[in-house]
Amino acid sequence: MERVFEEIVHIMNNDYAGWQDKKGCDNPEYFSEKIRGLQDRNQLSKETFKEIVKDYLMDFNDHHIFFAATDLQNNEKPKVRGFRVRRFEERLYVTHVDSENRLKPGMYFVSLGGHSISELRERHHRLLNENHSEREDWTSILSLYDVGEIESDGKIRNIISFDYYEKETYTPTYSVQQLADGKVVITMTDFANPDAIAMVVTENQAILESAEQWIIDVRVNYGGSDSSYYPLLPYLLPEEGVDLADDEEKMLFNCTDASANRIIAELDEVLKHIQDEQAQVFLKVFKKQWEKNKGKGFVEFNFSEIISDTFIKGNELPKSIVVLTDVRCGSAGDSFVEVCKKSSKVTIIGRSTMGLNDYANLATKKWDEGFELMYPTSRLSRIDKGQGMTGIGIEPHLHIPWTPEHIERDVDMEIAFTISSPNRLEITN
Repeated sequence: MERVFEEIVHIMNNDYAGWQDKKGCDNPEYFSEKIRGLQDRNQLSKETFKEIVKDYLMDFNDHHIFFAATDLQNNEKPKVRGFRVRRFEERLYVTHVDSENRLKPGMYFVSLGGHSISELRERHHRLLNENHSEREDWTSILSLYDVGEIESDGKIRNIISFDYYEKETYTPTYSVQQLADGKVVITMTDFANPDAIAMVVTENQAILESAEQWIIDVRVNYGGSDSSYYPLLPYLLPEEGVDLADDEEKMLFNCTDASANRIIAELDEVLKHIQDEQAQVFLKVFKKQWEKNKGKGFVEFNFSEIISDTFIKGNELPKSIVVLTDVRCGSAGDSFVEVCKKSSKVTIIGRSTMGLNDYANLATKKWDEGFELMYPTSRLSRIDKGQGMTGIGIEPHLHIPWTPEHIERDVDMEIAFTISSPNRLEITN
């Protein structure tokens, strides 16, 4: 594990796309000593090592970096608390329940482990690391405490002891639903499966091409590949067209030998399983650029082979589109919302997206010891102008503040139903 940590430090200071921007932000010596100390006392488990590495990576302030232990003892599934919360003022509201059946959405915690919510915010400011309650993720903090003080409808407070449950298996949603009034509601919880998304678009082509208004829900979207949403582009863009290129924006790839080898191997594996022709073409060109630029450091890739003209005209229908966003929409989800924002017939409503793409295009390093690090290999030039999206996300045209009322009813969707004009100025002024 000491050797694995040394390799992680090397990757983060050489292969990671943000290593120049964040030079000196980490403190590997502190964590190395911590690892050695635990090792000397025979107290260094894989789970403990994983938490130490995650603590080290936190100093890079990049939510697009992931570290996992892939074969914990007895091949156990990851354990979770079985519910999610969201902070509003000085309460943590239960927003979703899966395994923890003692709780219901709408209940709220006023303390964890005897500490008030304001005390917890101060104590764990490094873990939260956000500038607004709407963007805070309390998942890791819940795992640090065994009890919480909860209220429901202002009734007497109760102390609940937390349990751990096996994490539920994630099943993506790619759905198209036509409502009685003719509107179409599209839900995409990720962009990871281009074949499935292309099939949904093809199977619902008649509905999509005849509807005057769409509502696209990406409030939860775990990302994937930008190529997955390409089948939707003709519908998203206006008839007069939009130039999707930005002459002032560059994406530079840190093409070290190690990253190139990792990504090329991953692309080879992905290409074996993808049938969609458009996605195949994109990924093959992407692979070709990695092969051509291997070992050259930061390089701007040339996609002229597949994108000869960045000015794209759209379809007449739908006439207007409302896109629902929130902080759990990131990576390719961020990209999707940013593309939508360029279209005159799209209105973005909700909360800002996660904002992961300052550093993107992840490579994966795997160790035989059962560890896995995912890190970004590309950076956007907007960072140099102080215009990055980290901690900000892609902002909606209409911000709808999150309140506990969202637990009782779908406030965002109700507002989306009222927006029938493509002229977004009517709702933003």
